[in-house]
Amino acid sequence: MQQYNEKDFNQAFEHETKKVNAELEKEILFAMIGDVNTGKSSTINQLIGDEVAEVGARPGETTGIDRYVYRDKIIFVDTPGLDDIEAKHSEETLKFYKEADVVLFFLNAAGTVLSEGELRSFEIIRKANKDILFVLNKIDAADDIPELVNYIKKHTGSRSKVVPISSRTGENIDKLRNEILDILQKKHKEVQFARLIKEKASTANKWILTAAGSATAVGAAPIPGSDFVPLTGIQVGLMVRLATLYEKPLSKAKARELILATITGNIGKTLFRQVVKFVPGAGSVAGGSIAGGMTLALGYAVKYAYENDMELDAKTLRSLYDFFKEKKQRS
Repeated sequence: MQQYNEKDFNQAFEHETKKVNAELEKEILFAMIGDVNTGKSSTINQLIGDEVAEVGARPGETTGIDRYVYRDKIIFVDTPGLDDIEAKHSEETLKFYKEADVVLFFLNAAGTVLSEGELRSFEIIRKANKDILFVLNKIDAADDIPELVNYIKKHTGSRSKVVPISSRTGENIDKLRNEILDILQKKHKEVQFARLIKEKASTANKWILTAAGSATAVGAAPIPGSDFVPLTGIQVGLMVRLATLYEKPLSKAKARELILATITGNIGKTLFRQVVKFVPGAGSVAGGSIAGGMTLALGYAVKYAYENDMELDAKTLRSLYDFFKEKKQRS
């Protein structure tokens, strides 16, 4: 049986830690546009789970631009409509759209949705930045939301996603947060944003399911032993990201202890393959299922410990891992 390879683990840990640390050095800029009654400030506060718009405003002197800075790295820039400022300031406003990681275009579901001025602003902004999300706010005070969404899509050629929300009740804030994270993931800034928001469970679940899916694909590889290095990387990467998300320090020694405690990676799979290798066609499918199930149980065990402020040692993780592994097998 191939033994646990510490060199592969060390390389995986250093690689994943380096990637996450690089993300944490980056700033994230959100450019926001919308009328004063579209609920921009309340949406920011709902997204982060803190009074961002109350504590971090720095008003602009000439252009009406407000900057909300959260924990140094997350910057929300509230810009006026391009028709609402003097022409000489339009270019200064437009630069924020060019530099923004995400443009949040606010519309009032209880008012005039997508006026001519808003549509003109959208066309101008989209030439500078295609990462635009329409935030259709105040759906709690409007009727027939699907019709409003279709109206926006029709008049903008469905070129940007429309997320209907209520910043008052919190409805669909998770959906808006996930759309933002999808955009930031492509820019390698997802971890930076995710760790600073108060609501972490949905992001953690998304990462766990993604890692389990990747592990399943790797575990189904038909070449014996070819799965060990990438599978270790997937599981170590998941642990590093979850530790960063919940802002829990994770040393290399601790990560190694926890990985070994769950008997993941090549150790568990090799034993399993010795049993099924004489069953035609069973090894690949079953191997993928085992790798995915172990990764899923590992992720949920770590998440549970962090969310319940449990001391995460080998014994605790092993107990949680067994619980979640059995739970998945019963489902």
